[in-house]
Order: sequence, then structure tokens, then C-alpha cells
Amino acid sequence: MGIGKEFKEFAMKGNVMDMAVGIIIGAAFGKIVASLVNDVIMPPIGMLIGGVNFSDLAITLKEKVAATATTPEVLVSYGKFLQTVVDFMIVAFVIFIVIKGMNSLHRNKQVDPPKAA
Repeated sequence: MGIGKEFKEFAMKGNVMDMAVGIIIGAAFGKIVASLVNDVIMPPIGMLIGGVNFSDLAITLKEKVAATATTPEVLVSYGKFLQTVVDFMIVAFVIFIVIKGMNSLHRNKQVDPPKAA
């Protein structure tokens, strides 16, 4: 069997196609979650903790020497990391809820019929 034909069979298997669809939907879902976190959830949290924007939190390791200097300042942007962790936790929670709901529906379908005496 030629490598081209073998690759075509592999690529057209149901699992590969399902995975591709999942990745595409996941990327789009990631944008929705990022907007939810950045535009809906984080502003009230920032307001509650005194107007702090997590993305702006950073530790400066080296200041920029002058306005015309070509060497940029060196920052540890831990706020962006915190923002990413919050994004991940929300995505993980939503996926957990969706899978829990799917499992619940699946369990309801597998209820054993009553046995005849």
C-alpha cells in the first residue's frame, strides 16, 4: 500500500476528523472565554481589589535607561500569567459542567428496564 493511500485512510478516519472539528471549535471557544474573562469577569474583580488590572502587574528587573535607548526594560509580567490561569480555570470549569451534563444524559438513557417476574 502506498504511503499516500495509507495517509488518506488515516486522515479520513472518524477519530481524526472528530479531533480536527474539536480543535477548531476549541479555538473559537477559547476566544469566547477570553472575552468573557477579560470583558465581563475581570473588571468587577479589579474594581473589588482597588482598580488593579491583572495584566498590568509586573516586576521590573531592569529599567529602560533613556527614551531613545534601544534596550527595552526587562519585566516579569506575573499579571499576564495570573490572567491566563483565570482563563484556564474558567475553561476547565465550563468543560467540566458540559461533560457532567453529557454523562448525566447518558446515564438516564441506560436505565435498566424493570425485570418481568
